[in-house]
Amino acid sequence: MIEQLYDEEARRARHRLRVEEMRRNKEKQMMYRSYFKKYAPLAAGGVVIVLLILAGMKFFHKSSDEKMTEIDSSVTAETDALPDRQAAGTLNYNEGIVKAMDIGSAMEQLKEDRRPKVYTADSTADTVQLGSMLASGDEFYSDYAILIDMDNDSILAEKYARTRINPASMTKILTVLVAAEHIEDLDDTFTMTLEITDYGYIHDCSSAGFEKGEEVSIKDLFYGTVLPSGADAAVGLATYVAGSQEAFVELMNEKLDELGLSQTTHFTNCVGVYDENHYCTVYDMAMIMEAAMDNELCREVMSAHTYTTSKTVQHPEGISLSNLFLRRIEDRDCGGEVVCGKTGYVAQSGNCAASYAVDHNGKYYICVSAKANSPLRCISDHAKLYKQFMEEAEL
Repeated sequence: MIEQLYDEEARRARHRLRVEEMRRNKEKQMMYRSYFKKYAPLAAGGVVIVLLILAGMKFFHKSSDEKMTEIDSSVTAETDALPDRQAAGTLNYNEGIVKAMDIGSAMEQLKEDRRPKVYTADSTADTVQLGSMLASGDEFYSDYAILIDMDNDSILAEKYARTRINPASMTKILTVLVAAEHIEDLDDTFTMTLEITDYGYIHDCSSAGFEKGEEVSIKDLFYGTVLPSGADAAVGLATYVAGSQEAFVELMNEKLDELGLSQTTHFTNCVGVYDENHYCTVYDMAMIMEAAMDNELCREVMSAHTYTTSKTVQHPEGISLSNLFLRRIEDRDCGGEVVCGKTGYVAQSGNCAASYAVDHNGKYYICVSAKANSPLRCISDHAKLYKQFMEEAEL
């Protein structure tokens, strides 16, 4: 009888232990479920962020078409996975929908951030059609011209702005822009070759003065391309970037396509040598100029009035370079300050120039002109246009 009591007590004790163990296990399960419900959305968000980062890393190393396909697939997969996650208890339905919207928005923003900036300017009812005289009564010499208010992308004045011209050495604005986007080390050097130095002589171009065998810094090539409009510097820069001028010109035309200008602009060389297939409009050149002004290196180079190149064996004191457009226009009354400028000349386009100016209120403008019959008259047209419209802006 006593033994039976002991056995019964032992059985009850074991039962209580099992009940207690089951209770603890149940509490653990409830706790895990509570944690899971509370933190699963955060964990899922973390996974999404990691996926976004990985997608972004792949995005920057793939072509545009591959980027768009990958992004769309990623968003679709993420959205399709939401019902399964809901069923598994990972996300509740409403949270899943919100996250899907967030993911979609993030991906769309990523797409938008990687799209090239579109440069455009529009005529308005107030756009002045220029003739041979300005409102001030001064003569206007250029056959083609455009003046753009960059603050609102409006065309203030124009004269055959969308008629094809040869851009001459204004071409070099795109040359330095494309080079700036492909170069990381300005202190690197490039050795000039006879083929490069002879290019300018053969085509009767301006030269920075670099010599065969001279080791020139990449920074000096930039300044040599713009300030004296050196063909030797431009071709050297192009060869350094792409291996040849021909390969570099392909990059230039790709950039024109990116800027949305390829329907009306096409370049065959990086210098501005005349070619019937080398053309643009003054409107197109204004858009190229605006893109260049958004590049810090281009803006720095094109705003320099003077520059001295590094010392080399061939030039122990360096070469003194000068931007004559900026030096000549700085003494004129423009109603503000002309900050950057690049000139050009071939017989087919006459004297031409692209410039960038700021008025006393901090507003920026771009002016491009072509087919003036002298360098000074080209500069005069820019100065007078700026003065007339900058003064009107201050009223």
